[in-house]
Amino acid sequence: MKILLLGEYSNVHNTLAKGLRRLGHQVTVASDGDSWKDYPRDIDLKRDLCSRTGRISFLWRLMKALPSMRGYDIVQIINPIFFELKAERIMPFYRYLRRHNGKIVLGAFGMDYYWVNINTDIRPLRYSDFNIGERIRTDIEAQRFRDEWEGTPKEKLNREIASDCDGIVAGLYEYWATYNEVPELRDKMHFIPFPIEMPGNSPVTYDGGPLKIFAGISRGRSAYKGTDIMLAAAHEVQKRHPGLVELQIAEGVPFEQYSRMMEGSDAILDQLYSYTPSMNSLLAMSKGIIDIGGGEPENYDILGENELRPIVNVQPDFESVVREIEQLVLHPENINALKEQSVEYVHRHHDYMKVAQQYIDFYRKL
Repeated sequence: MKILLLGEYSNVHNTLAKGLRRLGHQVTVASDGDSWKDYPRDIDLKRDLCSRTGRISFLWRLMKALPSMRGYDIVQIINPIFFELKAERIMPFYRYLRRHNGKIVLGAFGMDYYWVNINTDIRPLRYSDFNIGERIRTDIEAQRFRDEWEGTPKEKLNREIASDCDGIVAGLYEYWATYNEVPELRDKMHFIPFPIEMPGNSPVTYDGGPLKIFAGISRGRSAYKGTDIMLAAAHEVQKRHPGLVELQIAEGVPFEQYSRMMEGSDAILDQLYSYTPSMNSLLAMSKGIIDIGGGEPENYDILGENELRPIVNVQPDFESVVREIEQLVLHPENINALKEQSVEYVHRHHDYMKVAQQYIDFYRKL
Protein backbone atom coordinates (compact mmCIF):
# COMPACT_ATOMS: atom_id res chain seq x y z
CA MET A 1 0.00 0.00 0.00
CA LYS A 2 1.22 3.52 -0.79
CA ILE A 3 0.54 5.94 2.08
CA LEU A 4 1.05 9.68 2.56
CA LEU A 5 1.05 10.95 6.16
CA LEU A 6 0.56 14.70 6.02
CA GLY A 7 1.34 16.89 9.03
CA GLU A 8 2.72 16.06 12.46
CA TYR A 9 1.67 16.11 16.11
CA SER A 10 4.07 14.90 18.80
CA ASN A 11 5.78 12.34 16.55
CA VAL A 12 2.59 10.38 15.75
CA HIS A 13 3.07 10.25 11.98
CA ASN A 14 6.83 9.73 12.02
CA THR A 15 6.48 6.80 14.43
CA LEU A 16 3.52 5.34 12.53
CA ALA A 17 5.51 5.55 9.30
CA LYS A 18 8.30 3.43 10.79
CA GLY A 19 5.83 0.69 11.67
CA LEU A 20 4.06 0.81 8.30
CA ARG A 21 7.38 0.55 6.46
CA ARG A 22 8.41 -2.46 8.51
CA LEU A 23 5.14 -4.06 7.44
CA GLY A 24 6.21 -3.59 3.83
CA HIS A 25 4.30 -0.47 2.81
CA GLN A 26 5.58 2.58 0.98
CA VAL A 27 5.19 5.62 3.23
CA THR A 28 5.97 9.32 2.89
CA VAL A 29 5.78 11.79 5.77
CA ALA A 30 5.33 15.43 4.77
CA SER A 31 5.29 17.91 7.64
CA ASP A 32 6.83 20.91 9.34
CA GLY A 33 8.23 18.64 12.07
CA ASP A 34 5.60 19.98 14.49
CA SER A 35 7.30 23.35 14.60
CA TRP A 36 10.18 23.70 17.10
CA LYS A 37 9.92 20.02 18.11
CA ASP A 38 11.53 19.20 14.74
CA TYR A 39 10.41 15.59 14.28
CA PRO A 40 11.87 13.74 11.26
CA ARG A 41 10.04 13.90 7.91
CA ASP A 42 10.63 13.00 4.27
CA ILE A 43 9.23 16.22 2.81
CA ASP A 44 10.07 19.33 4.82
CA LEU A 45 7.15 21.78 4.96
CA LYS A 46 8.50 24.01 7.71
CA ARG A 47 7.56 27.66 7.30
CA ASP A 48 9.40 30.73 8.53
CA LEU A 49 6.54 32.82 9.93
CA CYS A 50 8.67 35.87 10.70
CA SER A 51 9.48 37.16 7.24
CA ARG A 52 7.88 37.79 3.88
CA THR A 53 10.63 35.86 2.13
CA GLY A 54 9.89 32.93 4.45
CA ARG A 55 6.25 32.91 3.29
CA ILE A 56 7.25 33.06 -0.35
CA SER A 57 9.83 30.31 0.13
CA PHE A 58 7.24 28.11 1.85
CA LEU A 59 4.68 28.54 -0.95
CA TRP A 60 7.35 27.77 -3.55
CA ARG A 61 8.40 24.58 -1.74
CA LEU A 62 4.78 23.58 -1.22
CA MET A 63 3.87 23.98 -4.88
CA LYS A 64 7.02 22.10 -5.86
CA ALA A 65 6.11 19.26 -3.49
CA LEU A 66 2.47 18.89 -4.57
CA PRO A 67 3.11 16.66 -7.60
CA SER A 68 4.86 14.17 -5.29
CA MET A 69 1.64 13.99 -3.23
CA ARG A 70 -0.29 12.21 -5.97
CA GLY A 71 -1.02 8.55 -6.57
CA TYR A 72 -1.34 7.36 -2.95
CA ASP A 73 -3.82 4.73 -1.82
CA ILE A 74 -4.26 6.56 1.48
CA VAL A 75 -3.64 10.16 2.47
CA GLN A 76 -3.92 10.76 6.20
CA ILE A 77 -3.99 14.38 7.37
CA ILE A 78 -3.03 15.12 10.96
CA ASN A 79 -5.60 17.91 11.37
CA PRO A 80 -7.79 20.15 9.18
CA ILE A 81 -4.88 22.63 9.33
CA PHE A 82 -2.41 20.26 7.69
CA PHE A 83 -0.38 23.03 6.02
CA GLU A 84 0.89 26.16 7.80
CA LEU A 85 -1.63 28.33 5.95
CA LYS A 86 -4.79 30.23 6.82
CA ALA A 87 -7.83 27.95 6.89
CA GLU A 88 -9.48 29.64 3.94
CA ARG A 89 -6.47 28.80 1.74
CA ILE A 90 -6.30 25.10 2.62
CA MET A 91 -9.47 23.77 0.97
CA PRO A 92 -8.07 23.98 -2.60
CA PHE A 93 -5.11 21.85 -1.47
CA TYR A 94 -7.48 19.36 0.14
CA ARG A 95 -9.45 19.11 -3.11
CA TYR A 96 -6.20 18.57 -5.00
CA LEU A 97 -5.30 15.69 -2.68
CA ARG A 98 -8.82 14.32 -2.99
CA ARG A 99 -8.72 14.41 -6.77
CA HIS A 100 -5.31 12.78 -7.19
CA ASN A 101 -5.34 10.07 -4.51
CA GLY A 102 -7.43 7.21 -3.15
CA LYS A 103 -8.94 7.49 0.31
CA ILE A 104 -8.59 10.43 2.70
CA VAL A 105 -8.36 9.91 6.47
CA LEU A 106 -8.69 12.77 8.97
CA GLY A 107 -6.85 12.55 12.28
CA ALA A 108 -8.71 13.46 15.48
CA PHE A 109 -5.46 13.94 17.37
CA GLY A 110 -5.70 17.36 18.93
CA MET A 111 -7.04 20.86 18.55
CA ASP A 112 -9.93 21.29 16.12
CA TYR A 113 -13.46 22.68 15.94
CA TYR A 114 -15.20 19.60 17.34
CA TRP A 115 -12.79 19.33 20.27
CA VAL A 116 -13.39 22.98 21.16
CA ASN A 117 -17.12 23.22 20.51
CA ILE A 118 -18.35 19.94 21.94
CA ASN A 119 -16.33 20.22 25.14
CA THR A 120 -17.57 23.78 25.60
CA ASP A 121 -21.25 23.30 24.72
CA ILE A 122 -22.16 19.62 25.27
CA ARG A 123 -19.42 18.67 27.74
CA PRO A 124 -19.48 14.85 27.40
CA LEU A 125 -16.31 14.56 29.53
CA ARG A 126 -16.18 15.22 33.27
CA TYR A 127 -13.29 17.55 32.54
CA SER A 128 -11.30 18.56 29.48
CA ASP A 129 -9.20 21.37 28.07
CA PHE A 130 -12.40 23.47 28.00
CA ASN A 131 -14.53 22.45 30.97
CA ILE A 132 -14.35 21.32 34.59
CA GLY A 133 -17.74 19.70 35.11
CA GLU A 134 -20.32 22.29 34.08
CA ARG A 135 -17.87 25.15 34.53
CA ILE A 136 -16.31 26.50 31.34
CA ARG A 137 -12.59 27.20 31.57
CA THR A 138 -11.86 30.89 31.11
CA ASP A 139 -8.06 31.00 31.05
CA ILE A 140 -6.53 32.98 28.21
CA GLU A 141 -5.28 29.99 26.22
CA ALA A 142 -8.62 28.13 26.27
CA GLN A 143 -10.44 31.29 25.20
CA ARG A 144 -7.94 31.86 22.40
CA PHE A 145 -8.68 28.41 20.96
CA ARG A 146 -12.42 29.07 21.12
CA ASP A 147 -11.91 32.34 19.25
CA GLU A 148 -9.80 30.56 16.62
CA TRP A 149 -12.14 27.63 15.93
CA GLU A 150 -15.75 28.71 16.57
CA GLY A 151 -17.56 30.74 13.92
CA THR A 152 -14.41 31.08 11.83
CA PRO A 153 -12.92 29.72 8.57
CA LYS A 154 -11.28 27.01 10.69
CA GLU A 155 -14.69 25.73 11.77
CA LYS A 156 -15.91 25.74 8.16
CA LEU A 157 -12.81 23.88 6.97
CA ASN A 158 -13.07 21.26 9.73
CA ARG A 159 -16.76 20.63 9.01
CA GLU A 160 -16.19 20.30 5.27
CA ILE A 161 -13.25 17.91 5.57
CA ALA A 162 -14.95 15.78 8.25
CA SER A 163 -18.03 15.51 6.06
CA ASP A 164 -16.09 14.68 2.88
CA CYS A 165 -13.29 12.37 4.09
CA ASP A 166 -13.53 8.59 4.05
CA GLY A 167 -12.59 7.94 7.67
CA ILE A 168 -11.64 9.64 10.94
CA VAL A 169 -9.10 8.15 13.36
CA ALA A 170 -8.99 9.18 17.02
CA GLY A 171 -5.77 8.54 18.92
CA LEU A 172 -7.07 9.04 22.47
CA TYR A 173 -10.30 8.11 24.25
CA GLU A 174 -11.37 11.72 24.71
CA TYR A 175 -11.07 12.57 21.00
CA TRP A 176 -13.07 9.45 20.14
CA ALA A 177 -15.76 10.34 22.70
CA THR A 178 -15.95 13.92 21.43
CA TYR A 179 -16.36 13.07 17.74
CA ASN A 180 -18.95 10.44 18.63
CA GLU A 181 -21.20 13.25 19.82
CA VAL A 182 -21.65 14.17 16.13
CA PRO A 183 -24.26 11.70 14.74
CA GLU A 184 -23.32 12.15 11.09
CA LEU A 185 -19.66 11.31 11.80
CA ARG A 186 -20.08 8.22 14.00
CA ASP A 187 -19.90 5.74 11.12
CA LYS A 188 -16.58 7.23 10.04
CA MET A 189 -15.00 7.14 13.50
CA HIS A 190 -12.37 4.60 14.49
CA PHE A 191 -10.14 4.48 17.56
CA ILE A 192 -6.50 3.43 17.16
CA PRO A 193 -3.99 4.05 19.99
CA PHE A 194 -1.00 6.28 19.46
CA PRO A 195 2.18 4.45 18.29
CA ILE A 196 5.37 4.27 20.35
CA GLU A 197 8.70 2.78 19.28
CA MET A 198 9.82 0.75 22.28
CA PRO A 199 13.38 1.53 23.45
CA GLY A 200 15.91 -1.26 23.26
CA ASN A 201 17.52 -0.70 26.64
CA SER A 202 16.04 -1.88 29.94
CA PRO A 203 14.31 0.76 32.10
CA VAL A 204 16.20 2.21 35.04
CA THR A 205 14.95 0.82 38.34
CA TYR A 206 14.43 2.92 41.43
CA ASP A 207 16.97 2.12 44.14
CA GLY A 208 16.11 4.74 46.72
CA GLY A 209 16.99 8.38 47.09
CA PRO A 210 15.01 11.39 45.84
CA LEU A 211 12.10 10.77 43.47
CA LYS A 212 13.26 12.20 40.12
CA ILE A 213 10.32 13.98 38.44
CA PHE A 214 10.45 15.30 34.86
CA ALA A 215 8.14 17.89 33.31
CA GLY A 216 7.99 19.30 29.80
CA ILE A 217 6.55 22.75 29.12
CA SER A 218 5.05 23.52 25.70
CA ARG A 219 5.52 27.09 24.59
CA GLY A 220 2.42 29.17 25.28
CA ARG A 221 0.38 26.22 26.57
CA SER A 222 1.41 25.81 30.22
CA ALA A 223 -1.90 26.94 31.75
CA TYR A 224 -3.97 25.31 29.02
CA LYS A 225 -2.39 21.89 29.66
CA GLY A 226 -2.28 22.38 33.44
CA THR A 227 1.50 22.26 33.66
CA ASP A 228 1.47 25.36 35.85
CA ILE A 229 -0.66 23.61 38.48
CA MET A 230 1.31 20.36 38.30
CA LEU A 231 4.64 22.15 38.75
CA ALA A 232 3.27 24.15 41.67
CA ALA A 233 2.13 20.88 43.26
CA ALA A 234 5.57 19.31 42.77
CA HIS A 235 7.21 22.32 44.40
CA GLU A 236 4.79 22.00 47.32
CA VAL A 237 5.79 18.36 47.84
CA GLN A 238 9.45 19.41 47.65
CA LYS A 239 8.78 21.93 50.42
CA ARG A 240 6.94 19.39 52.59
CA HIS A 241 9.57 16.70 52.12
CA PRO A 242 12.99 18.32 51.71
CA GLY A 243 15.50 16.20 49.85
CA LEU A 244 12.94 13.61 48.67
CA VAL A 245 12.02 15.15 45.29
CA GLU A 246 14.21 16.28 42.39
CA LEU A 247 12.51 18.21 39.59
CA GLN A 248 13.84 18.64 36.04
CA ILE A 249 12.06 20.88 33.55
CA ALA A 250 12.39 20.94 29.74
CA GLU A 251 10.92 23.96 27.99
CA GLY A 252 10.63 24.43 24.25
CA VAL A 253 13.38 21.98 23.29
CA PRO A 254 13.55 19.78 20.15
CA PHE A 255 12.32 16.20 20.46
CA GLU A 256 15.72 14.51 20.55
CA GLN A 257 16.90 16.74 23.38
CA TYR A 258 13.58 16.31 25.22
CA SER A 259 13.85 12.53 24.98
CA ARG A 260 17.41 12.58 26.32
CA MET A 261 16.50 14.89 29.18
CA MET A 262 13.84 12.54 30.54
CA GLU A 263 16.27 9.60 30.73
CA GLY A 264 16.77 8.36 34.27
CA SER A 265 13.61 10.01 35.62
CA ASP A 266 11.24 8.12 37.89
CA ALA A 267 8.05 10.00 37.00
CA ILE A 268 6.71 12.54 34.51
CA LEU A 269 4.10 15.27 35.02
CA ASP A 270 1.89 15.64 31.95
CA GLN A 271 -1.62 16.62 30.84
CA LEU A 272 -3.61 17.61 33.93
CA TYR A 273 -6.91 17.81 32.04
CA SER A 274 -6.57 14.54 30.11
CA TYR A 275 -8.21 11.15 30.68
CA THR A 276 -5.30 9.44 28.96
CA PRO A 277 -1.51 9.55 28.56
CA SER A 278 -0.27 11.65 25.65
CA MET A 279 2.55 10.79 23.25
CA ASN A 280 5.08 12.36 25.63
CA SER A 281 3.70 10.36 28.56
CA LEU A 282 3.66 7.14 26.54
CA LEU A 283 7.25 7.68 25.45
CA ALA A 284 8.21 8.15 29.09
CA MET A 285 6.25 5.06 30.16
CA SER A 286 8.05 2.98 27.53
CA LYS A 287 11.27 3.93 29.34
CA GLY A 288 9.88 2.84 32.71
CA ILE A 289 8.95 6.36 33.83
CA ILE A 290 5.70 6.62 35.80
CA ASP A 291 3.07 8.92 34.29
CA ILE A 292 1.40 11.29 36.75
CA GLY A 293 -1.52 12.56 34.71
CA GLY A 294 -4.50 11.05 32.93
CA GLY A 295 -5.44 7.47 33.74
CA GLU A 296 -9.23 7.45 34.02
CA PRO A 297 -11.22 4.17 33.82
CA GLU A 298 -12.40 5.05 30.30
CA ASN A 299 -8.79 4.98 29.10
CA TYR A 300 -8.32 1.38 30.24
CA ASP A 301 -11.80 0.35 29.04
CA ILE A 302 -11.34 1.47 25.43
CA LEU A 303 -8.07 -0.50 25.31
CA GLY A 304 -9.63 -3.58 26.91
CA GLU A 305 -7.05 -3.44 29.68
CA ASN A 306 -8.31 -5.24 32.81
CA GLU A 307 -5.06 -5.92 34.69
CA LEU A 308 -2.47 -3.16 34.47
CA ARG A 309 -2.96 0.15 36.27
CA PRO A 310 0.41 1.91 35.86
CA ILE A 311 -0.79 5.52 35.56
CA VAL A 312 -0.98 7.69 38.67
CA ASN A 313 -4.32 9.30 37.85
CA VAL A 314 -4.90 12.85 39.07
CA GLN A 315 -7.98 15.03 39.10
CA PRO A 316 -7.65 18.50 37.60
CA ASP A 317 -6.79 20.37 40.79
CA PHE A 318 -3.74 21.28 42.84
CA GLU A 319 -4.54 19.18 45.92
CA SER A 320 -5.06 16.00 43.89
CA VAL A 321 -1.64 16.35 42.26
CA VAL A 322 0.03 17.09 45.61
CA ARG A 323 -1.63 14.04 47.15
CA GLU A 324 -0.59 11.65 44.39
CA ILE A 325 3.02 12.85 44.22
CA GLU A 326 3.20 12.62 47.99
CA GLN A 327 1.94 9.03 47.91
CA LEU A 328 4.84 8.08 45.62
CA VAL A 329 7.33 9.85 47.86
CA LEU A 330 5.99 8.24 51.04
CA HIS A 331 5.60 4.77 49.53
CA PRO A 332 8.74 4.16 47.47
CA GLU A 333 8.12 0.40 47.69
CA ASN A 334 5.45 0.85 44.97
CA ILE A 335 7.68 2.63 42.46
CA ASN A 336 9.39 -0.27 40.71
CA ALA A 337 6.13 -2.18 40.24
CA LEU A 338 4.60 0.89 38.58
CA LYS A 339 7.70 1.26 36.39
CA GLU A 340 7.42 -2.35 35.23
CA GLN A 341 3.69 -2.02 34.56
CA SER A 342 4.33 1.18 32.58
CA VAL A 343 6.63 -0.61 30.14
CA GLU A 344 4.24 -3.56 29.78
CA TYR A 345 1.27 -1.22 29.23
CA VAL A 346 2.95 0.55 26.31
CA HIS A 347 4.14 -2.77 24.86
CA ARG A 348 0.63 -4.23 24.98
CA HIS A 349 -1.31 -1.31 23.56
CA HIS A 350 1.00 1.20 21.87
CA ASP A 351 3.89 -0.72 20.30
CA TYR A 352 4.31 0.91 16.90
CA MET A 353 4.23 -2.37 14.99
CA LYS A 354 0.94 -3.43 16.57
CA VAL A 355 -0.53 0.02 15.99
CA ALA A 356 0.65 0.09 12.37
CA GLN A 357 -1.17 -3.20 11.74
CA GLN A 358 -4.36 -1.72 13.18
CA TYR A 359 -4.02 1.19 10.74
CA ILE A 360 -3.55 -1.19 7.80
CA ASP A 361 -6.65 -3.13 8.83
CA PHE A 362 -8.60 0.14 8.98
CA TYR A 363 -7.25 1.40 5.65
CA ARG A 364 -8.18 -1.87 3.94
CA LYS A 365 -11.75 -1.61 5.19
CA LEU A 366 -11.97 1.78 3.51
